[in-house]
Amino acid sequence: MKRLLDEKQYFNFPKVGDLVKGTIIFADSSEVHIDLGGIATGIVRGKERYGESDEYRNLEVGNEVEATVLELENENGEVELSFRYAGRQKSWQNIKQLEKDGTIISVQVTDANKGGLMVKVENTMGFLPVSQLSPENYPRIPGGDKNRILEILRSYINKKFDVKVLDANEAEDKLIVSEKAAWEETQKHVIDKYKIGDVVEGRVTAVTDFGVFVEFDKLEGLIHISEIAWQRIDNPNDFVKVGETIKAEIIGIENSKIFLSMKKLQKDPWDGLEEKYQISQKVKGKIIKSNPFGLFVEIEKDIQGLAHISQLSDKPVADIATIAKPGDEMEFYVVSMDVKNHRLGLGLTKPKEKVVKEETPVEKPTTEEIPTEATPEIAPETIQPEKVEEEIKTEEVKEEVKTE
Repeated sequence: MKRLLDEKQYFNFPKVGDLVKGTIIFADSSEVHIDLGGIATGIVRGKERYGESDEYRNLEVGNEVEATVLELENENGEVELSFRYAGRQKSWQNIKQLEKDGTIISVQVTDANKGGLMVKVENTMGFLPVSQLSPENYPRIPGGDKNRILEILRSYINKKFDVKVLDANEAEDKLIVSEKAAWEETQKHVIDKYKIGDVVEGRVTAVTDFGVFVEFDKLEGLIHISEIAWQRIDNPNDFVKVGETIKAEIIGIENSKIFLSMKKLQKDPWDGLEEKYQISQKVKGKIIKSNPFGLFVEIEKDIQGLAHISQLSDKPVADIATIAKPGDEMEFYVVSMDVKNHRLGLGLTKPKEKVVKEETPVEKPTTEEIPTEATPEIAPETIQPEKVEEEIKTEEVKEEVKTE
């Protein structure tokens, strides 16, 4: 008896929620009896009989299985067990390991909503956000039409995607996966081939309000609207179209993000502009856009400037439309110029020249002009203005006393 007490394994009884192992001693379609290592007999019945894992199908006597403890003792003195919870526990354990190892797995899309895709990982439902889709599957829709985006996402239902587990939290029942992370890993060796300054050729896959997406060598780069051309651009569609083949220079690489520039392959039209134009020079220009704060003016191809509202008249301007409208051609003065930053200030009023006032030199009296008796022999540094003023006032008082 003492030996049995010393061998704690005989009293290492499971607790509710524990995942236990055992051997099947009886099984049919409604219930399964399990020997828990001689400590007790457990039973799985009803809805707990059917677990989420495939391993709980077609069970036979002698099979070793795992189950979750629901109740330590039922009405028959048996341990109440569950395959359903066991399958869930094992699933989360495997998912946490996948997250830790950074393993790429294949998952099937089961549903879609405006935020992303529902997928199944180890028989556990997970979520693949739109932002975590690979460049190939990301729905880029001009204007961001949510209904059109949902339509594209729904087309992915029943398809399989390669993903990595980003966040697995069993307590919160939260599972987030990323196709983009898996794509970045598989494309890393391709990205490493490129460096800043390389020129690539690719196909335009999407044109948005903020720029252009280009596919090359199974990679994707973004040309920001400011990098399409040297002049001001309001609509990228005016310069490129989806399906068009273009060349661009790589200007930045951040992990899987590649930034491109089309204008880098063109000569900067602002080069040497300071030699062509000077401040106060008159130039002809065409109004291309009007804003409450001023007019955008094109003075030559790819060279545009801003005529601020304060430079349009000597008097306050209440409505800029009374001055000019898009399409008008007018003469302007060059007010300011910053070639390096591509800034040109224009105006309808001539810039006022800065007047530099010349200071008239004060003539110092010569020693001959100063009476000798008025020149005390005192070193300049010993003169104290405050004391001199006090002495003058004292002398004035004395004179007044004498007069009286």
